[in-house]
Amino acid sequence: MRLFLYTIVALIPLICVFLFLVVRRWPAQRAMPLVYLITVFNSWLIWQVPLQQIMAATIDGLITACQILYILFGAVLLLNTLIESGALSSICQGLLQLSEDRRIQAILIPWCFGLFLEGAAGFGTPAAICAPLLVTLGFPPLAAVLVSLPAQGIPSCFGAVGTPLLLGIATGLGLDDLPVVNERLAQLGVSFEGFLREIAVQTALIHGLVGILMPLIMVTMLTGFFGENRSWREGLGVWPLALLAGLSFFITFVLTALFLGPEFPSLLGGLVSLLMTTLILTQGWFRPQQIWDFAPSHQWEEEWGIPQTPKTKPRTHPIGLKKAWIPYILVGCFLVVSRLPFLPIQEILLSLEWRWNNILGTNITSTVQPLYLPASIFILVVLITYIIHYMGKTRIINTLFPTILTLRKAMIATLSAVALASVFVNSETNNLNLESMPLTLAMGASSIFGDIWTLLAPSMGAIGTFIAGSTTVSNMMFSLFQFGVAEQTGTRESLMVALQAGGSSSGSMFSINNVVSVCATVGLLKVEGLVIKKVLFPLIYCLLAEGLIGTILSFF
Repeated sequence: MRLFLYTIVALIPLICVFLFLVVRRWPAQRAMPLVYLITVFNSWLIWQVPLQQIMAATIDGLITACQILYILFGAVLLLNTLIESGALSSICQGLLQLSEDRRIQAILIPWCFGLFLEGAAGFGTPAAICAPLLVTLGFPPLAAVLVSLPAQGIPSCFGAVGTPLLLGIATGLGLDDLPVVNERLAQLGVSFEGFLREIAVQTALIHGLVGILMPLIMVTMLTGFFGENRSWREGLGVWPLALLAGLSFFITFVLTALFLGPEFPSLLGGLVSLLMTTLILTQGWFRPQQIWDFAPSHQWEEEWGIPQTPKTKPRTHPIGLKKAWIPYILVGCFLVVSRLPFLPIQEILLSLEWRWNNILGTNITSTVQPLYLPASIFILVVLITYIIHYMGKTRIINTLFPTILTLRKAMIATLSAVALASVFVNSETNNLNLESMPLTLAMGASSIFGDIWTLLAPSMGAIGTFIAGSTTVSNMMFSLFQFGVAEQTGTRESLMVALQAGGSSSGSMFSINNVVSVCATVGLLKVEGLVIKKVLFPLIYCLLAEGLIGTILSFF
């Protein structure tokens, strides 16, 4: 009974987020500060977390939020630079020449190109870049958001060159320094590194299998929500190309995890999917008989966002398509090179570290490695772009002001959301000797659903991402718990942790931080709750499919 009561208490912040954003449809900048205060009150009065611990967790959350805002700044600055230089106009024209069908554009950009970006950068970067790119092609801002977020939910398990597994799960399981894990692995006769590799392969198999249908789901959402006829069937008109994009990703995803490890499945999977899809289109195969487009912009609903025409800047010497793509190619190359452990560049970037140990005398430590954040790569590419695209002082200044304005719009919601997540996660220090709120929530759920936990394990990972705004943090919070439930229920530990990894990746499509950030990049305000509500369909598909596949595999 005691565990049940505290589980209900731990649910209060999650219920409030859903109530305010989805049911009441408050804007995130209004809802998230209030939920933060509710979480603080909950922690202090009921969980009896010392105020010093709450303040330290808040400071740690604000520091993390600043890193997220820095990444957002870099992504938006790069976008505005390409708009101002005229490069984005060339890219748009190139994509339009490849296909004017909006369904195909949704497959090419947020799916194929977005997978590559997630594998290289992570941190919500793909949606922050792809959604504005779709808007410049003529997508309604809300439509751009709703096809970009589901696409990000598939590759995030290996985002940022494997960070959610190599850092998140490894840290959550004690980094080879937790006796309970080491004893079990010794019984299984497997090393810690071998165990992580086994988790990576099973994650790629389960989550990649689910991802085969995601491009098709994205285009059916596009036609069903935003088509003139509101027809889901119109999305099925590109099913051969959608399945090709999903299947080519899946095969590469699994083979890369099996033979190369967890660093490159998303990156190479996205690259192969992009190459295969482009090749098929250039050959004229799998093209639909009829071109699908949105209704005229004057027929758009108000909540879809303000119509935008492709942004172009007059240039004496127009930028060619190859030259226009150079900044994005540089982003991908720089990110990959900076994250290869056998090169000295990674060590150099990590050498600059700002650390605040034992904040306010607590056990909370905050670390920032600014050069290693993707935003630093974005800014470097922006500086190179200023030179190679021959941008003068006026054009450079014109890239800064809209970037700062976008950042200002997202600031309050992002700071509040990450701060409340930090307070929630760091509630393990309390006067009642309780576990942290996330672990108490997980323990309560497993005590009720232990026999069918493989069905629900992905949902716990998604909840962790929803709370913390990060697949890596979700894995840190719940990997050990999933490992323990597997031991209690007789399920393979690697399978249960793989379900956690897949679920946390799926959760990135409705993470508060990601929703707020991507809405800000396309100028949408006060629609975060609507976005979360509409993205529940692909989320539920992913979690149910992963749970069913995991349950089937548990019998073998």
